[in-house]
Amino acid sequence: MPTSRSSVSEVARIFLRLGLTSFGGPVAHLGYLHEEIVRRRQWLEETEYADLVALCQFLPGPASSQLVFALGQRRAGLTGALTASLCFTLPSAVLMIAFGYGVTALANVGSAGWLHGLKLAAVAVVAQAVWVMARKLCPDGPRLVLMLAAAGALIAWPGAGVQLAVIALGAAAGWLWFRGGVSPATPNQPGFTRGHRWAVATLGTFALLLAVLPMLAAASGLLPVRLFDSFYRAGSLVFGGGHVVLPLLRAEVVPPGWISDGRFLAGYGLAQAVPGPLFTFAAYLGTVILGGPWGWAGGLLGLLAIFLPAWLLIGGALPFWSLLRSQPAAQAALRGANAAVVGVLLSALYRPLWTEGITHPRDAVAAAVAFALLMFARAPSWLVVLAAAAAGQWLL
Repeated sequence: MPTSRSSVSEVARIFLRLGLTSFGGPVAHLGYLHEEIVRRRQWLEETEYADLVALCQFLPGPASSQLVFALGQRRAGLTGALTASLCFTLPSAVLMIAFGYGVTALANVGSAGWLHGLKLAAVAVVAQAVWVMARKLCPDGPRLVLMLAAAGALIAWPGAGVQLAVIALGAAAGWLWFRGGVSPATPNQPGFTRGHRWAVATLGTFALLLAVLPMLAAASGLLPVRLFDSFYRAGSLVFGGGHVVLPLLRAEVVPPGWISDGRFLAGYGLAQAVPGPLFTFAAYLGTVILGGPWGWAGGLLGLLAIFLPAWLLIGGALPFWSLLRSQPAAQAALRGANAAVVGVLLSALYRPLWTEGITHPRDAVAAAVAFALLMFARAPSWLVVLAAAAAGQWLL
């Protein structure tokens, strides 16, 4: 799709609003993105959205941020991908850098009523995404069974590794059950194109940086280089995104004495209360570690380092994904994988969203009202989020 100034400005406007209102963590982000991009704007079909979710779940890094990159690229090319990523990330990054400078009053928000309201909004948004995607992607008995089995497995054995396993098993089941019922589709880009050569270069850059940065950090001894190396490796090696990055980042920054455990956990607490991707926690860490008047530069450096692997991986994988998904065997596998993806969302709707957000019968009523506003009144998700925050502060 050719890039135009109007399409890039549209991407900027939409993803900046999502960056300001997408509370609830990476799973909730999938719901917000589904509502805005698939249901309201119809930029792509349900199946293509689920395909992208499955791809992002398989790659290391923050899945929701990789999905934002892919959606921006789908709409307005590479410029759109970078614009979407910047706008989605900027609001929480600014807050985290500000907190790194000592805005400690924002840290004590764990019991705030508005935050509880935001959790209820996230329950409603993800419930809507599960309902709509299940109707489209699980229309028959076998795929409904795959969805429920994936959800049950993740509820019984939560973890990023199990998540990858259920999607892979769903793909294998889809290949076995549906390979005789699909026909070849025309790929977006036939053959090995210039875009695929750029993709190979992009994946090569990812691997080169992963190998070279530790040597540069050891040879130079400079704090900014060591900081970039640590955050790049954390972003490269974490599967599942979100909370999974916590132990990796702590192992990189606390034992060397760059930051204390207390300050580390204080920043992490705030990161869960701001909109947008949880990986913006790196902006806080970089600000505190570099310190002084140039702390903000450390925050931006940490932010770039932790997101760069995700952008390189998704940018390099997308052209090949487009070619692969046109093959009949891949289409059959994706039918099963997509059903498993709905199961992943269903399990996340139960835990952590339901278990952490619904603590009283009135919470269930409020979440049901928010769900009805989204499903039947077709209220925009940002308005439901703001209304839920106000209700949590003043009514619940």
